[in-house]
Amino acid sequence: MTELPSVRGAEVGRRIGVGLMYGFWKPRVLGAWRVPTSGPVILAVNHSHNIDGPMVMGVAPRPTHFLIKKEAFIGPLDPFLLGIGQVKVDRDTTDRTAITHALGILDSGGVLGIFPEGTRGEGDFASLRAGLAYFAVRSGAPIVPVAVLGSTDKRGRLIKGLPPLRSRVDVVFGEPFDAGDGSGRRTRKALDEATGRIQKQLAAHLENARRLTRR
Repeated sequence: MTELPSVRGAEVGRRIGVGLMYGFWKPRVLGAWRVPTSGPVILAVNHSHNIDGPMVMGVAPRPTHFLIKKEAFIGPLDPFLLGIGQVKVDRDTTDRTAITHALGILDSGGVLGIFPEGTRGEGDFASLRAGLAYFAVRSGAPIVPVAVLGSTDKRGRLIKGLPPLRSRVDVVFGEPFDAGDGSGRRTRKALDEATGRIQKQLAAHLENARRLTRR
């Protein structure tokens, strides 16, 4: 078996994220206490901007290993992202190595970060890929929904692709929930049902987060 992504590396990544996110923007973190302090956890994060992952990595109370598309691992970013415990995934195929790493992280009691929409979009959890349900049902790990709001409100003047410097970005952690029905089934039907349950929970959390933050 290949070596699992480093927890120590993910902690280094978390500390780098803290410095960068609080240095450039003003994160407001709500509900971080809801993340279980130990044991396997899946953070399901909406994805509307490139800073959403680093933002969650920096403000989450535990070091997080994100599943990140292989296209992001270019040039010096490749060894850097691998060094801080992130998981490279090929979205165009069944990436056995990424699956093994993700399940290994959860089996060892770690935190796995997933963008369940599969790609950057509206960030409204409207379209979920089956991967989140698979990892949740297979591992039994609870899912904590995470809403990142404000990263796309305005474009920065200095760097157009980033939110304005020192602008507020809200990160709202929701209540943990189990995706499975308690039967332990991993059939296609069971995973489809789990995906439906997950989508309802994530959409409800996003609605609550918008109401809470008035965004």
